[in-house]
Amino acid sequence: MAAEIAAQPSIFSSLYESRSAIAEVAAVIRERAPRFVLFAARGSSDHAAIYAKYLTEVLLELPAGLVSASTTTLYGAEPDLRDVLLVTVSQSGGSPDLLEVTASYRRRGALTVAVTNTPDSPLNAAAELSVNVSAGVEHAVAATKTYSATLLALYLLVDAVRGGNGEAAANLGELAQVTLDASAPTVDEAVRRYRFVDRVLTTGRGYSYATALEASLKLAETSYLAARAYSGADLLHGPVAAVDGETAVLAITSLGKGGDSLRDALDVVHQRGADVVAVGSASEKVGATLSIGIPETAEEVAPVLEILPVQRLAYGLALARGGDPDSPRGLNKVTRTL
Repeated sequence: MAAEIAAQPSIFSSLYESRSAIAEVAAVIRERAPRFVLFAARGSSDHAAIYAKYLTEVLLELPAGLVSASTTTLYGAEPDLRDVLLVTVSQSGGSPDLLEVTASYRRRGALTVAVTNTPDSPLNAAAELSVNVSAGVEHAVAATKTYSATLLALYLLVDAVRGGNGEAAANLGELAQVTLDASAPTVDEAVRRYRFVDRVLTTGRGYSYATALEASLKLAETSYLAARAYSGADLLHGPVAAVDGETAVLAITSLGKGGDSLRDALDVVHQRGADVVAVGSASEKVGATLSIGIPETAEEVAPVLEILPVQRLAYGLALARGGDPDSPRGLNKVTRTL
């Protein structure tokens, strides 16, 4: 897991340099002019899909949603899918339910795109088009480099659909290395603060909500923490009542509209005595006990960097709490659901 976290800067640079292949897929999407976009995914890939949903709604101004796979696999629903784009996101490309959804949606008229780290996967064969996230074989059970590379691939795809050239992602490889190097001391301090915590709440808004979701999963699967993610808006609609001095809050806040809108929620949890660790380019602008900064970027690509110190935090906490982050109990690399 540590080696795969460290490999991400070079992966970002390589993926950006090979963006022409993603642009070819985007050109087909643009020509077909879908009126609605659906995303199908599980686990970490589902969080990447939520990020892409924000990209689609904001940058393309198209309605977007997340597929409930069971409506197809368990209930046999057959909606009219003409003018729909289905993007199936799966690191392995091998989950039976995602395969069935993709094949079924293609039969019923959707343009289907597979976004995977396994070019020869069954999912790629089932979809009409495919995008390779090019992260290389990932050996650790907890997804790190495949998650962040999927974020970048999805950004490059959406940006190319709107006619962009990926400019906002041009230096993410370099900035990722800066992020990993500069955040190391504060991540170590966060490990010391959270080592004996039992309950963690993660939060973010806008594009960063996906990072909060992935942070919650990483902490749960590597450190066995009771972690729960909330949108900053949803946090104030009830869950904040459970926040007190025994609560650890990991807040994802980068410069932009999402980070700006999170400040009120963080003020409330800070006032309730919660121990707040803020991660992001706006981390020093909010009420937090500890700030883990990242370089400033365009808001829509910030999640690619935000997740890096969070991965390091999950890895460090797993070790500090006596666990093995490379072999979490009860988990396998490929999870097959129906």
